[in-house]
Amino acid sequence: MPEYIHQHENWTNFTWQNAAVSAILGEVRLKQGMILGQIFSLGFSSKEEKNLEILTTDVLKSSEIEGEKLDYEQVRSSVARRLGIETAGLVPSPRNVEGVVEMTLDATQNYQRPLTEERLLGWHAALFPTGYSGIGKISVGKYRTEEVQVVSGAMGKEKVHYEAVAAKDVAMEMDRFLSWFNDEKIAMDDVLRSAIAHFWFVTIHPFDDGNGRITRAISDMLLARSERSSERFYSMSKQILAQRNDYYEALKKAQHGGSDITEWIVWYMGTLKKALEETEDTIQNVLMKTSFWEKHKDIGINERQRKMINLLLDGFQEKLTSSKWAKMTKCSDDTALRDIDDLIIKGILCKSEAGGRSTNYTLII
Repeated sequence: MPEYIHQHENWTNFTWQNAAVSAILGEVRLKQGMILGQIFSLGFSSKEEKNLEILTTDVLKSSEIEGEKLDYEQVRSSVARRLGIETAGLVPSPRNVEGVVEMTLDATQNYQRPLTEERLLGWHAALFPTGYSGIGKISVGKYRTEEVQVVSGAMGKEKVHYEAVAAKDVAMEMDRFLSWFNDEKIAMDDVLRSAIAHFWFVTIHPFDDGNGRITRAISDMLLARSERSSERFYSMSKQILAQRNDYYEALKKAQHGGSDITEWIVWYMGTLKKALEETEDTIQNVLMKTSFWEKHKDIGINERQRKMINLLLDGFQEKLTSSKWAKMTKCSDDTALRDIDDLIIKGILCKSEAGGRSTNYTLII
């Protein structure tokens, strides 16, 4: 009896229970449509900033899933430069950061282009510009020639979780994968194709290292294709990181099973739905802030007041007192009280019923 899915004959003839998949796919598509509708309500600068934020997050979180923590400012600067976005405080980025950003942007900005072996090998080379992964030398820009196992545990007591496709079969399996990926005659929703491509590619595990990051770039490419948009407003990688243990468990279960991958598809789409819901909340917040500042655009507000109002708009959890205002804006208690009283007169803040030292203030939305 085969232990892994790829040991079955014709293992890529995947099947799924249409009723279960169609239900969650419908929910995901509805969320995508709602978010894209909300995005149109944002001004250009807000859309640009959100796109920059999500692409930066996607690069950071996809690397973090693999245990590699990149510098936020270096990633953000690299993304901004490549998108031609003028933003303050850009810093230089090392080659490894430039490489993962280059791969991510090629996948999402050029989502309509075919996915070829040459393109994939280029992504792999970009991820490992020195030819090393950590202190170990790896084959860069080419498929692996060694067998791969996913193991855990101390040396001598290793536990094998998964054994990838045999090295001698990688090229053949990748040809089959790329042929399916680029076949426009296959009538399949691109969100569903994204779930299947993710599982298929990571099961082949064609490279010595970097398979996870390339897998998620492929997923993002198909999600961009599903929306016909190179702008990204949610991060699948961020959500996968938040559910990392469940992610590995879902993959492991499917890789040890047969051709029916319903559970994997439903898990993937459920995770995607959560990513969309989180973005929906943040967009609502952006729209609320935009509406607030539009309403008060003709009212004189100093920089201390603007800073504190934005903090409250972003969901400041503590009770706002004049002493906290003074501390956070680095001003005197008297100045803080004048700032607050001015905003009360202008109808922006209101005072709580509690008096004395318990006096705190809330924003009038």
